[in-house]
This record gives sequence, structure tokens and C-alpha cells, in this order.
Amino acid sequence: MKNQMKTIEIVEPGLIRINEREKPAPGAGEILLKVKYVGFCGSDLSSYLGKNPLVSYPRIPGHEISAVIEELGADVPESFLKGQQVTVVPYTHCGQCMACRQKRFNACENNETLGVQRDGAMAGYISVPWQKVLSEDALNEKQLALVEPLTVGFHAVDNGMVTDWDTVLVIGCGMIGYGAIVRANLRGATVIAADVDDVKLEKAKSAGANYVINSVRQDLHEELMKITRGNGPSVVVEAVGRPETYQAAIQEVSFAGRVVCIGYASDEIQFKTKLWVQKELKIMGSRNANPSDFESVIRFLKAGSLDETNLISDIVVPEEAGAAMQKWVENPGKVMKILVRF
Repeated sequence: MKNQMKTIEIVEPGLIRINEREKPAPGAGEILLKVKYVGFCGSDLSSYLGKNPLVSYPRIPGHEISAVIEELGADVPESFLKGQQVTVVPYTHCGQCMACRQKRFNACENNETLGVQRDGAMAGYISVPWQKVLSEDALNEKQLALVEPLTVGFHAVDNGMVTDWDTVLVIGCGMIGYGAIVRANLRGATVIAADVDDVKLEKAKSAGANYVINSVRQDLHEELMKITRGNGPSVVVEAVGRPETYQAAIQEVSFAGRVVCIGYASDEIQFKTKLWVQKELKIMGSRNANPSDFESVIRFLKAGSLDETNLISDIVVPEEAGAAMQKWVENPGKVMKILVRF
């Protein structure tokens, strides 16, 4: 039917179903987008596995968006035109909490991310406030779907205040870690990438990693001591979310170092507090990204420095989404990014 659209829904943990819903109409201040590509991310995987405490079911996942402007609601600025290629900042902010009052909108206490606390973009169409729409015709449709996941790593490096003086260890070379490697390299830092998968480590090299360590075959501590002449990295970015990688970050960072934590660990983690105090560490979380991070990623992609096919593990149509997600569950180390084409 003309006013119906196809949607991908996680009906319950472990079950993805293709349904139809009514096509949305843009309200005042909103833009109706025709979705082109949407990426599956780690939060979608957690939702599929029933491990995301923020998700209720059924839920339409997806917040890594490539789309085209289909229709403009009232009171939308004239700079937006039908047919423009866009991506979307998928977070909300309340404007009232302490994070918002400091203009750290990415950490809003009341944030609702598309595909997590509210239905996402894995649908034929989605209507969003114009303030969240970023138009960029210089990027292709696949690149636009990679903007948001890259921003998370960019933001983490900004939080770590990385400069060309630093040696940065990135633990975990999936999509988020890849973005952190790119950003740290752009800052002029010496970058060390650690992972358990050689394919991802090769991609880390292409992103700008000066050194790579396979922590299954190599001793992480010994290799870091060799590379840093016994000092340890001055910044560690944790992009995995496991107890052992959190502990490694604290243990391996240099004295007076900074640790930036992106990954969510589902289990409680024990630390030796002596290391926090003795090293006088700065340990910080890093959540989502700010508009400036989106602008930085878009500039990077426009410079033509990235072959996006190096990051895309698979492109599927909606009917194949369930099988693709199950494949990711069975081979988590082999997937960088799965895109769904609408």
C-alpha cells in the first residue's frame, strides 16, 4: 500500500521480523527522510541478544543513517531541499540537565537514541527534527551511514585530549576503535592498536596505527614496554567492554596517563585502586558524540582518505537482516560493519 513502509523489528531477544507500519508524515520543524542504508551497531547486537537494559520490545533498531530528503514540514529552514543526501545525529537532549547546561549534549541524562530508547531508522522512512539532519552531497550513500559510528571514536580521542606528544593505545579495533585510531593519527600521536583478530589489525594499520599487537599471540605488556621504552602509553582508549580489557587499560597506561572508556562491560570489574592513585590517572567515560565530532568525521571523509569498502563487512536487504545478525553473533570478531539497504 502507498502509505505503508517496510520495517525491521526486533520482536524479542533472538527474533527479527519484517513488518509493515504506516509511513510517517513530517510535523512542523521535521524532515521526512527516505532511508537508503542503515548500519547495525553494537547496541543493536545487544538488543538482539537481550542484553541491552535500555530496550523494550518490539523495537525498530538503527541509528547509523544514510538517507535522502523526501518531504519538508512547516518551519524548516530553506537550506534543506528535497533530494539532498543526509545523515542524522540520532540522539536527543533535554537542555535542562547538568550535562546539557555544560553544552555536553552527548551525555544528556535524558537522552533517547534512535533504535535504543525509541524506534530507530531501519524502516523505509523516518521523520526527524531538522536540527538533527546533516546534509552532505559530497559523500556517497554508504559513507553517510559510516559517519555516526566513526564519530564515537573521534569523540573519545577528544576526551583524552590527545596531542602529537602522546602515544595512544586503542584496545579493540572494531568500528569504534577504528574511528579512535583515525582521530589519534590525525592528531599526530603515535598509535598502537591491540586486538585478537589479524584482519582487524590490518585494517587498523590502514587507519593509521603505527604498531599492532595481537594480544592472543603476543604478550601485551611486553610489546608495549618495547614500543614505549618502558613507559607505557600515555593514553589508552578502551573500545571493547570486557573486564579484562578494562583491567589492561588501567595496568598498561603510563604514570600520569589518561584512560578513556567507551565499551560497556556487563559484568562488575575489580580494579587495584593503588594504580589509580599511584599513577595519578585521569579515567573518564566517553559516550556518543557531539555535533563537532560529526563535522570532523565528515571533513575526514570528504578528504577522500578512507576506502569505505574496507569497513563494510556485508550489505544485506531487510529480509536478510535476521540471518546477518545471527552471523554476527556466531563470528563477532569478523564483523566490522553490516549495512542494511532499503
